[in-house]
Order: sequence, then structure tokens, then C-alpha cells
Amino acid sequence: MNIQEYFSRISFDGSHKDADLQTLTAIFQHHIQAIPFENLSMHCGETIDLDLQSTYTKIVKKKRGGWCMETNYLLFWALKEMGYDVCVLGGNSYDPAKKAYVDHINHILLKVVIEGSSYIVDAGFGGGPYQTWLPLLLISGKDQAQIPGIFRFMEDNGVWYLEKVKRMHYIPEGSIPLTNTPEMGSIRKLYSFTLEPKHIDDFQELNAYLQVSPDNILQKKSICSLQTTEGFYALVGWSFAEMKYNYKDDKDLLQTTTLTDEEVEKTLKDKFDIVLENKVIP
Repeated sequence: MNIQEYFSRISFDGSHKDADLQTLTAIFQHHIQAIPFENLSMHCGETIDLDLQSTYTKIVKKKRGGWCMETNYLLFWALKEMGYDVCVLGGNSYDPAKKAYVDHINHILLKVVIEGSSYIVDAGFGGGPYQTWLPLLLISGKDQAQIPGIFRFMEDNGVWYLEKVKRMHYIPEGSIPLTNTPEMGSIRKLYSFTLEPKHIDDFQELNAYLQVSPDNILQKKSICSLQTTEGFYALVGWSFAEMKYNYKDDKDLLQTTTLTDEEVEKTLKDKFDIVLENKVIP
């Protein structure tokens, strides 16, 4: 495994001599704009192995994406190679339908310490508009504005909660509207976590479970999402969505179309630069 090959994969050719916040931000942004969040392996008959060599081969050599355990673990390795003080944390995602956080760890994120300050870096939150674009300073109650919106942490008794202030969607004529268009100013809870360091082996059971459990969203829907310079692309099943942040009047432009099977394959190549070895069943 070669860090220069990883840099090439994410199209990063800047300086990486200093393990500082500026370099971390640049690496992070290149990573999320080059490596999609995707669970396509589950929907084209492939097994997802959660070891570094398999993840590196899949994402760097085969130019695929991965889900949080893959893309954040690859980023963890890269930052470690670059000399960062980085550790893996486990998160419990929020289930809007149940209005509660799940009772088990089902997400992986990273904590990076630079000059005494801690930052949360998460390249694998695949819910499109809820992907951060900048490392988040680990501080409770402070609004942290980014292009995708305002994020903030709340801490209670050693448990940290990440949330985002939603923006309205602007949906042009002819686009398929979403049924759950958010209200301006409403809060979307994302996940909770503690600062107890984790090891990748702590996620092996989760990785195996998600590939066989019929109840989870990743099993029910094929997902591929990638951040762009203006917003993001998301392919969920046969629906392709394109978001442009802050398009007008503090609203995000959301355009959605329904694709045919043939268009799914073409869209994966054209928008996500993914060519699958096996046929995906959306």
C-alpha cells in the first residue's frame, strides 16, 4: 500500500509535509469528492471484507467507493501515514422514524488531535446533505457553518451528539419532489458517540451483520453518493438526485430523475467514475 497512490486516487498533489489543520482539510475534501459512499457490493453479489488490504485494493486500485467502515478506515490509515494523531470512534445513528438513536454502534468516525484541539473527521456519512465538508472542532454548543449547512455538537455526560440545521429545498418544474422536504430551521439529529477509542476489529460483527440482515436500509436500497464542488450526486435505487447548495434564497436546488437499468450503469460511470465487475441490481 502506497500513500502516493492514495493521493493520486483522490487527485491530491499539494504539500503534505505538515500534519496541520490546513492539510487535513485539503485531504478530507479531496477524499469526499473522489471516493463515493456506496454499498453497491451488497447489490452485485460481492462480499465486503473489513481489512485494510481489501479496502485499499477496492477503493484505491479498483476506484470504487465504500460504506463508512471502508472509506473512514482508509482515511484513518492515510492520516496515520502522514503523521496525524488520529483514532477511530464508534457512533450510534439517529433513526428519524423511531425518533431515537439506535441502541448499538453502527457507524465509524475519526477523531484527529492537532495542537491540543480535537476535530471530528467523518468521510462516510452517506446521507447526501448530511456529509460534512470540513473537519468539525469538537466543542459543545457552537454553530459551525459550512457550505452544506450549519453543524453543531451537543455534549451531555460524556456522550456527544452531532446535529445539522436543515435548509429548504428548491425543486424545479419537472423534477420529482421528495415527500419529506425539510422545514427551514428544523434540526436533523445525525448520530451520537463517545470518545472511547475503537479498533477496526470492533466493527467486524457489524460489517458481517449489515450484509445479511434484511431489515437495514443498506440491504433494502442500493446507494451511491458523492460530494461535488457545489453539492452532491446521489443514486438510490433507480433515482438519481443532484443537489446544489444555497442555489437561491438560502435554498438548496434538488433535481431528481428516475433512471432505467441501462442508465443506472451509465450514470455510475459518468457521475461516480465507477465501473462494476458484476452487474448491480438496484
